[in-house]
Parts: sequence; C-alpha cells; structure tokens
Amino acid sequence: MTTPRTPTSPAVAASAERRGLFALIADVPKLIGDLVRAEIASLKAEIAEKAKAAGIGIGLLVGAGVFAFFAALVLIAAAVLALALVLPVWASALIIGVVLLTIAGIIAAVGVRALKRGMPPTPTDTLESVQEDVRAVRGLRK
Repeated sequence: MTTPRTPTSPAVAASAERRGLFALIADVPKLIGDLVRAEIASLKAEIAEKAKAAGIGIGLLVGAGVFAFFAALVLIAAAVLALALVLPVWASALIIGVVLLTIAGIIAAVGVRALKRGMPPTPTDTLESVQEDVRAVRGLRK
C-alpha cells in the first residue's frame, strides 16, 4: 500500500525545504550537545564496567595474597624445624629471622630507590609537550 501524497505547490515545497534547512542549522548546537552527552554517558558506562571488573580482580588478588602469606608462614616454620634438626631450635629460628630481615632490607632499599626515581609525580614530559603545542598554535618558537 502506498500513502496518498498531498498536492503541494512549488512555492510551499521550497518554503518547507528552507524551513527544514534552517531548522537543521538551528538544531546543530543541540545535536552536538546531545552527541557530547551521549559520548559522556557511554564513557561513564564503560568506566563503571571496567572499574567493576578491576575491583573483582583486585579482590581476588588480595585473597590470593592472603593465602600466599599463610603459605609463606608455613614454609618459614618448616625451614625453622628443618634447621632445628642440626641446631638448637632457638638458633635455627634466629638464623631464619636474620635471613628474612636481610631480604626485607634489600627489598626496602630497592623500593626507596624506585620511589626516588618516580618523584616528583608531576608528569613533566606531558606538561612540556602541552606547552610546546600551545606555543605552536600561537606561532611562537622556543
């Protein structure tokens, strides 16, 4: 089935076309605003989804870390008991404790060195790049 067309004169059709074009031009800011709002909503939804997945992953990693911590405690106790077969129990516990403190000290020293390398946390390379872009837009040179 076809819909019947209403007869229109060329003047009415041109007027409707002009109003349509002007209406479209007038709607451009609204359409751009709607597009920006839709993109922001899409961005929020995507970030929320990724944050939820990351939260679940972090929770599972924390759980794994707890079990690894207890496993390390059991292995340390086993090392003390194994060393106690050849030394007194207090001496084996002392030796294992000193070894663990030495490992902790080495890890702390490496961490402090990495922390100093990361300071200050300001993204200096990015800031410099942005300033260079601003100078290029203004037509200035360094």
